Amino acid sequence: MADKTVTITQIGSPIGRRKDQRQTLVGLGLNKMHRTRTLEDTPSVRGMINKVQHLVRVENGA
Repeated sequence: MADKTVTITQIGSPIGRRKDQRQTLVGLGLNKMHRTRTLEDTPSVRGMINKVQHLVRVENGA
């Protein structure tokens, strides 16, 4: 599973959101609109994505 990746793009603003959701975006490496990150597809990353799913777009990688 180490070779699986997921690409995440921030599409929603954290303004007016709860502090834990803002911190989750920063933890994913997303702190500005339309910023994209490719991360390893692990259960912890999936949990973070699930928490802010309304603010991000997810694309499965290789």
